[in-house]
Amino acid sequence: MTTVAPDALASTLRDNAEAVRAVWLDTAAAELRGRTSRGELEREQSDIYEALVDGLDAGSVALDTPAFDQLRGILADVSSARARLGFTPRETAVAVFALKEGLYSLGAVRGDGISALLRLVDDLGLFTFESFAAAREAIISEQAEQLLELSTPVVKIWDGIVAVPLVGTLDSARTQVVMEKLLNTLVETGSEHAIIDITGVPAVDTQVAQHLLKTVVAARLMGAECTISGIRPQIAQTIVALGIEFGDITTRASLADALVDALRSGNRTAALGTSA
Repeated sequence: MTTVAPDALASTLRDNAEAVRAVWLDTAAAELRGRTSRGELEREQSDIYEALVDGLDAGSVALDTPAFDQLRGILADVSSARARLGFTPRETAVAVFALKEGLYSLGAVRGDGISALLRLVDDLGLFTFESFAAAREAIISEQAEQLLELSTPVVKIWDGIVAVPLVGTLDSARTQVVMEKLLNTLVETGSEHAIIDITGVPAVDTQVAQHLLKTVVAARLMGAECTISGIRPQIAQTIVALGIEFGDITTRASLADALVDALRSGNRTAALGTSA
């Protein structure tokens, strides 16, 4: 069986582009069932087909060679776009694998030639799937970071006083976000008192306590005094049982108590409705 040269395959694909792409488009459109417009699908397939032919023209049938750099880039972009639009891995890969149906219609390519093209399409589909998976992981990581920031607000509750109401588990990653947001807010607002409220933290263990201490130390380095509020009876018992020492850090049972202390420490007695 005679091996068909890549540039000969390129010529065949170029000469039969209209017929191959028509079958490819119909097959992909049927598989995707309206998930994307026919016009958009046709534009994507046009870019992929042209880059495929150019790679073959450069003398290669291996996707991992420089000849197909442009094609890999196009497939990565399409996969990333599909991932962000909520397509499934199958929907993303099947749009590429559907090219096989168009190749089967090529009567001019037989034996090693069609086998080489089909193997190349398999590689295209697998690369698309891998690119989709990588894009989804990046999106999930990005969304997790966004949720982390949204779940850790730093709010100004009075002139010179900011509060960090924590809800949920406090781990190393979240502690880093808390410290960064708290320090930035202290600088932006010129506040000298920070309240870290742990009413919404379900449990305090040694690790959580260490994270709280790190946050307090970071705020103090910026010249702000810190109060930890939300020390419920169960939390207090746990802290005592674990032998956790908060040292000279002020703690209060509620955010309201911590706010009163902060107002008094800043000589804001008028705000409390009392005389100095």
